[in-house]
Amino acid sequence: MPSKLDGFDRHILFFLQRDAALSIKELAEAVNLSTTPCWKRVKRLTENGYIRGRVALLDPEKLGLGLSVFVQIKTQRHDRGWLETFAETVMRFEEVVEFYRMSGEWDYMLRVVVSDITAYDAFYKKLIDSTEGLSDISSNFAMEQIKYTTALPIS
Repeated sequence: MPSKLDGFDRHILFFLQRDAALSIKELAEAVNLSTTPCWKRVKRLTENGYIRGRVALLDPEKLGLGLSVFVQIKTQRHDRGWLETFAETVMRFEEVVEFYRMSGEWDYMLRVVVSDITAYDAFYKKLIDSTEGLSDISSNFAMEQIKYTTALPIS
């Protein structure tokens, strides 16, 4: 953790990443500050990029999107132009919620969220039809989510 953050900053980040809906009053009480200094710290943390945004975390099961698929991709090309085109293509798919360029055996990994196997098959067909240069794709279906958090380990 960068030294520019003191204990109050760390506590603010700790609480906000668990519940961004906290009011400034509730947050200030939780970190033992008055509201104005707390608000100024939140503003500074946001301006400095420590807080990238605030979102509502939705329940995928209740929305009918209970299947997570981890897709590993090998490609035939590795040049910058191809990567930019590939990235633009993949980012247009709303089913893709995470997208990584990897080291190791696989070049890219996606986490795809869909309703069922049929929906994944439709996604897969759209992906391969819209992308040239893929040499291998492996799909792994999550059977059970054991742990999921968006909270980073702030000590």
